[in-house]
Amino acid sequence: MAESKEYMTLPEENGSINISEEVIAAIAVGAVREVEGVSGMMTSLGGSVTDLVNNKKNAQKGTRGVKIDMTGAALKLDLYLTVRYGTPIPEVAENAQKAVSSAVEAMTGCSVEAVNIHVGGVTTA
Repeated sequence: MAESKEYMTLPEENGSINISEEVIAAIAVGAVREVEGVSGMMTSLGGSVTDLVNNKKNAQKGTRGVKIDMTGAALKLDLYLTVRYGTPIPEVAENAQKAVSSAVEAMTGCSVEAVNIHVGGVTTA
């Protein structure tokens, strides 16, 4: 049975482009993986942690830790992260916001209104 998916639709001259919510989430996860100090993603605050640093398969596979609001003209993303102990959380969060916003806009052409970072834990690894 087919799963119901949300799509961001971009009208073009020759038709339209539909980008799946899963694609946008995968782009966000890929961007946040590159941010120094981010150690993992959580399904939600208090949920399980997906190791982004040592487990590329999990990071590429799913959209865990990313919530997307596609109502309106621009995207709003919520990312649930863990940070590495000893790194300044506000700096890591700001760098994650910039990386995600830039990557999503560059790869999809969709404008990003907000990237909300939720830090739900600190890891020593």
